[in-house]
Amino acid sequence: MNEHIALTEAFYYILLSLYQPLHGYGIMQKAEEFSGGRVRLAAGTLYGALNTLQDKGWIEALPCTPGSRKKEYRITAAGRAAVENELARLRELVKNGEQVTGGNPV
Repeated sequence: MNEHIALTEAFYYILLSLYQPLHGYGIMQKAEEFSGGRVRLAAGTLYGALNTLQDKGWIEALPCTPGSRKKEYRITAAGRAAVENELARLRELVKNGEQVTGGNPV
């Protein structure tokens, strides 16, 4: 079951990165690319986040190729639902902000 909490920007971009299986370095590159360079994940931060996301059931590690040191991860159905919940939360924030400030709806 998904927790209905706000995702950190790092968690959000890690989850987006894992719509295609990736290894740690690839995740760091994708998060930086998606965020326009704002999110730069250090290895320790990334692997701590990956452990947390695995504990939540939002991502899973893929079986390793024998002899390879690269561990790949992918998003789970629960992780996809967490991303959808975050998108809905962000849309609501924007809508409410635009209503109050007189901005144009998205």
